Amino acid sequence: MRAVWRGALAVGLVSIGVRAYAATKEHDFRFHHVHRADAGRIRYRRECEACGEEIDFADVARGYELPDGRLVVLDRADFDTLPHPSDRTMQVRSFVAAGDIHPVFFQRSYYLEPEDNAVQPYVLLRQAMERTRRLAVVKVALRRREVLAAVRQRGDMLMLHTMLWPDEIQPADFPFLRREVTVRPQEVAAATALVTSMAAQFRPDDLTDDYHEALARLIEARTAEAQAPPIPVQRDGGTTMDLLEALRLSAERARLDDL
Repeated sequence: MRAVWRGALAVGLVSIGVRAYAATKEHDFRFHHVHRADAGRIRYRRECEACGEEIDFADVARGYELPDGRLVVLDRADFDTLPHPSDRTMQVRSFVAAGDIHPVFFQRSYYLEPEDNAVQPYVLLRQAMERTRRLAVVKVALRRREVLAAVRQRGDMLMLHTMLWPDEIQPADFPFLRREVTVRPQEVAAATALVTSMAAQFRPDDLTDDYHEALARLIEARTAEAQAPPIPVQRDGGTTMDLLEALRLSAERARLDDL
């Protein structure tokens, strides 16, 4: 695995060198948009709606639309003037009870691996957090942005969970919440008995993604019908990259024809 962040987890005056690795991955199949008639890839151009020209990526800026429809245009240099937190220090702000943070806040998860010279303080912190059943609330810079996150113990590892900021959580405002609902004690008892009868330990290995498995079988069944990618049409004024792509696809087609 490739580390996505490297720096120090700072707890007061103690600094623990760590590396962060993505702990999750999606198992979905990734599809391209293709032309049904000839399997050609559908490409999307960066075209300016004002002048109709195709725009080079170097000429792309960011525009924020105001309520009245006007755009505030910002370049990379504008973003460079903004304050950037240290991208090498993960500062612990506090330790909170593990149940205090609702799952709605959590986004992505990362494994934290200690540097070779930081294994002992890493293990010490992990054991202290396990004993107190607390997790650390931290701020860390990822991709040039300050991110709210939590560090928690899981088995023998410390894990980093990026979080949403409080104002990014939508309030629950639904009409039924304003209705007066009465439930009888015997109904609560019956519902409680049902929940209790279905109680079990969480065993993720027992759960399967039926859609993903069915799609895998469908793709495998259609493998014999797979088509070689077509050679892209070379347009007037085409770039060198277009030619290289055409040569690559030609070689790939020749290789497939030999199979």
